[in-house]
Order: sequence, then structure tokens, then C-alpha cells
Amino acid sequence: MLYLHDVWVNWFEGEENGYNVCHFHEWRKDDGVELLDQVPLLKVDSELFHYIENDLSELPPQLLDDVYQKAYLRKNHERIQLEYCFVVTDGVGILAVDTIGYTIPIRKSRLIPRQEQLVYEMISTHEPKDYPFLPQVKEKEFHILSPEPELMLGLTRKERQLKQLLFMALDQLFSSNNEAEIRYWFTEWCPERYSSIQELNFAEAWEQLYEEIKFGWSKRHELFCENIIKGQPFFEKLWEMEHGPKVN
Repeated sequence: MLYLHDVWVNWFEGEENGYNVCHFHEWRKDDGVELLDQVPLLKVDSELFHYIENDLSELPPQLLDDVYQKAYLRKNHERIQLEYCFVVTDGVGILAVDTIGYTIPIRKSRLIPRQEQLVYEMISTHEPKDYPFLPQVKEKEFHILSPEPELMLGLTRKERQLKQLLFMALDQLFSSNNEAEIRYWFTEWCPERYSSIQELNFAEAWEQLYEEIKFGWSKRHELFCENIIKGQPFFEKLWEMEHGPKVN
């Protein structure tokens, strides 16, 4: 068994999509970075790596057995044993995982570049270990609250967070089933289409607005997001976490 020592991790909890597990250059000063004193390192095939990175499903029992109580967290000069914690790589991607005692990858982190380089060097002569597991029978389903990776491609951490906030607001708009409201917001996005928007029913207006908005991120998206969440305390709080208190 290979081991890494003194590994800085920045846990992202409950993330089923790897694009939300931020790389080192997107870590923030107020993130809760921790130090793993020791952690086992596993090389697996790409199918299993992507399954761990982009899902919250059961980990292979043999993998869990292999890493059981072999990782330690260093906290206030104490060495705390972790039940199932490991670093996994397919030779391309690298991910630290902590199940916090469960059998699914609850917490995920990237590594700092220096340790990523060390991982590549350590596994260069090792073959992937085969861990039998049951991949999803059907294709993973993406939806507005768990968007396809293509919709987040090339965005910064802040842009991804704001885009997900906008999608949450659109999802709430969908639940309201209010025709006048959806026409209003579609007109805000596309004022030049005012006349044709008035002819649309709720489902048509919502679908067309979503299709218009879902790709990319721009200042226009940001202003639209700021406007659509006004007066909604929970959404405003999420906005402030990314942007500071700017919503009036």
C-alpha cells in the first residue's frame, strides 16, 4: 500500500459532480483546509475514478476494506484516525475522499500541485488495482439542480456558484407555474421579443428561457440572477456569499 504524508485537503461535502470539487487555484482563504498526516494512495481504472469523482454511490467493499482506518488527520497536534479516507487516481485525475464513516464518497478534495506531482511520480510504475463495482446501469441523469458538466465548462468557482443559484431560482419559478411571472422574466432577458413572449404558454416560455440562459456566463447572466432573487432571503444569502451584500 502506498501512502502520502502531510496532505492539505479542502473538503467539498455532498458534491456529486466533480466540477464542484475545486482545484487548488480556486481555494479561498475562508475554506476549512485540513492536514492529513497520513493517507493511503490507490491507483484505479478510469471508469472507477470517474464513478467516485462524479457520483455519491456505494464504494467497492474491497476498496473500503483496503483503506480502513489507515488515514490520520492532524488537528491541534493530535493524530485522529479516520475510518475510510484515501487518495485515488487513474493516472490523470487525482482526488482525496473521506466517507466520514459511511460507504459513499461524502467529502472530496483536490490536492495542492506539489502533492499531485508526487502522486504521479509514486504511481508511475504501478498498475491500476481492480476493484469490482456495479456502475450505474442507466446513464446518470442531469437536471437543472445538477447541471451537465458542459454547462459549467470554463467557468470560475464564483461563476459556477452564481449559475447554480440562477438555476435554483429558475427551478423555483417552474414550481410556481405562474404564466404572468415567467413571461415577465423572459421579457427581462429578451426585451426585444416582448410581443412573441406574450403568445407563449407557461411551459413554452419557461423552456425557451432556460434554453436561452443555460449556456455560458456573462455580465448579463449576473444582472439577471441578481434581479430574479431579490426579496428572497435564502437566495440573497447565497448571492452575498459569492458577491457581498449588493442586492437592494
